[in-house]
Amino acid sequence: MDKHDLFQQFVAFTTTLHEMTHTLTQHVKLDQITTLQYKILEYIQVSQAVTATEISDCLHMSLPNTSRELRKLQEKKLIDKIGDPEDRRKQVIRLTPTGQKLMDEAFSCIEEQFLQFIQHASPQDVAAISQALTVLEQHFFSARKY
Repeated sequence: MDKHDLFQQFVAFTTTLHEMTHTLTQHVKLDQITTLQYKILEYIQVSQAVTATEISDCLHMSLPNTSRELRKLQEKKLIDKIGDPEDRRKQVIRLTPTGQKLMDEAFSCIEEQFLQFIQHASPQDVAAISQALTVLEQHFFSARKY
């Protein structure tokens, strides 16, 4: 397979990944937050301590819009902003215990959906999926960090 064909396969994969993400998250109860706020909380959950700029960059949002949504999440007591002792201008954003509980519940719902999708997968298929995800993480997704 040449690199152009690999790229086309990757584009198809990322499209399917977005569709699957929507399918897996559509049953998550978001009564108290918007979909955008959920995406912010999900990013914080997965990435742990992050800055507003990192959230803005990752979610393709303007910094003012990110700041406004973070303020709303802070008012709902779902996140905390903690000053960086080494750089007073920088604030690290983390989930509060309430935010962590919300995300634990959301991820539990997503896990149920995921397990339904792979319920008929053989142990060999599960191992192959795990290996494929490891290879993607090591050789492609970790490249975004450089």
